[in-house]
Parts: sequence; structure tokens; C-alpha cells
Amino acid sequence: MRQRAAPEVFETPRLLLRRPLANDAELIFSRYASDPDVVRYMSFGRHQSLADTVSFLDFSEFEWQANRAGPYLVLSRTTGDVLGGTGLSIQLDGAETGYLFARDAWGKGYATESLAAMVDVGREMGLAGLHAHCHPDHRASIHVLEKGGFTLEGRRLKTHVFPNLSADKQDVLSYTRSF
Repeated sequence: MRQRAAPEVFETPRLLLRRPLANDAELIFSRYASDPDVVRYMSFGRHQSLADTVSFLDFSEFEWQANRAGPYLVLSRTTGDVLGGTGLSIQLDGAETGYLFARDAWGKGYATESLAAMVDVGREMGLAGLHAHCHPDHRASIHVLEKGGFTLEGRRLKTHVFPNLSADKQDVLSYTRSF
């Protein structure tokens, strides 16, 4: 049975999550994608130019067309400010989620709230669960995943490249959450 499509726009108590649009490139670039501290532990390289962000938006559009799910922008419901991003990546072995937020949005519970939203969306789509990967030194993300009910499945040795840290493969923590 084919899973249901993810909603393109929805709200949580404090957040508006929506599918990114082509005209979001400058906001994404300036708010978080070009910030070395924000992308430090991400599996993609820091955006060096607006062209990198436009490429991400092309990827996002492809994901949404191919899988009926994909990246979301996370905005404040009260101010409309872009806070960061999250999303669902549908893969052969299930679905993966993750999140990243602008520095001024750290420590306010937005990652926890957006992760809970991705769990709800995944469940509503009919997915069996979600998985997430995290660099072992990213303590804040580990805390968010554990708070979100994700279970540590194990540490994979030298399997992931975190290009903002090194070109070498590094260890990664693998988490899952079943529905």
C-alpha cells in the first residue's frame, strides 16, 4: 500500500511548517544554511553562495514530487520569522528525519516541537516509524532525539561524512522511533 502524502503546510502550538518555495532561497541562506555553527554537524556542506541554496530548493522540489514528502521550513507562528528546517526523507528502508535551526532559535524547544510534528506526520502518512542519525558529539541533538522518544540503535563506526567537520568518514549514532 502506498503511503499517504505529507501535508504541505501545518501548524503546531508555536510553529508553522511548510514546504519550501523557490523564493525562500535568500531567507534559508541567510538564516541558517550559510552559518558554520548551524551546519557543523550536518551531512551537507555549508552553503557558500545563494546558488547552493537554490540547488537545495531544486532537491526539495524533486523530493516532494517523487515521494509526496520532503523538507519543511519551520517558521514562528507569531512573527512569521524563519527559524530553521526539518522534514521527512522517504527511503527504501523507511523514512528519515532531522532538523536544524538558526542560532537565535537554539534552546527554545523548537527542535523538540518540530521533531514531534514529524513523528505525527509520519504516523498520519502510514509509515511504520522514523530513523535519524546524529554525530556523537552533538549533545543537543542527542537530547532532542531522546526527548522525542527515539531509541539509540547503535553507533556505526566511520560510516558518515560530516563535510563541515572533515572529509573523513566518522562515527554516527543511529536512532529509531516505531509507531
